[in-house]
Amino acid sequence: MTKTLVKPGQPRSAVVTGGARGIGRAIAAELVGHGYQVVVTDIDAESAKVTAGEIGAPLGLGLDVTDPAATRGVAEEARILAPLGAWVCNAGVGFDGDLSDLTEAQIRTLVDVNILGVVWGSRIATDVFRAQAAEGTKGGDIGVTASLSSHGPVPGLSMYAATKAAALSLVTSLHVELKKDKIRVHAICPDGVNTQMVREMETGGHAQALVASGTFFQPAQVARELVDMFGTRRVYRTMPVWRGVQQRVTAIAPGPMMRFEPILQRVGRRKIRKGKFV
Repeated sequence: MTKTLVKPGQPRSAVVTGGARGIGRAIAAELVGHGYQVVVTDIDAESAKVTAGEIGAPLGLGLDVTDPAATRGVAEEARILAPLGAWVCNAGVGFDGDLSDLTEAQIRTLVDVNILGVVWGSRIATDVFRAQAAEGTKGGDIGVTASLSSHGPVPGLSMYAATKAAALSLVTSLHVELKKDKIRVHAICPDGVNTQMVREMETGGHAQALVASGTFFQPAQVARELVDMFGTRRVYRTMPVWRGVQQRVTAIAPGPMMRFEPILQRVGRRKIRKGKFV
């Protein structure tokens, strides 16, 4: 039986961005199971409403996470349901290809959604948590969907990896900044996940082969690991741990470690050919 993070008689709301599908949908469903009144948000408003109905969440709303005013409006909608208890910055985009292959629009979108979307969500959630503390409802959790690529170099996904590294850096700093407010901040850093972004990568391409060389997860597994950190002081979790160690070592010594990259490419392409990936 799923444990509840919300105390009986003390309802709390939660907001999940990018919640209509994939990891976001799984996180929203996990939070519903933990007793939260979940607001599912997505750039696709209609899909957010459909998902909310399917998982038992009370509200689905359209949200462009790059718009701070709209983000604040969603926070107010959540507070109508119940005091805010959790905010998950899950919305993200990814474009595979070397930096020189990406368009200016793609680069700006990566920065605006993957970094600024997390900044606005975290900032506005913090404002709400502090306002609620003055009213007697203390604390809350901020969750961020990062990536294994937060930890080190990922050729073919260099700009995406840079934005996820920035998001993880923000999380680790906020953990310290907000400790006095009893606001807990967490990030989940998974290896490849069965999502639309990964499926739309160039089949057998540089980026997809690197992703395929590791461990492939389902969205529900990622959601469970993230939400299990709520209510704790755990800052981030990497899935699987061994890949996180590998990436950290590679980040420390990229020159010698990236000599093994062709081997990882071959492993990944072999998995793709054998149908063991997406």
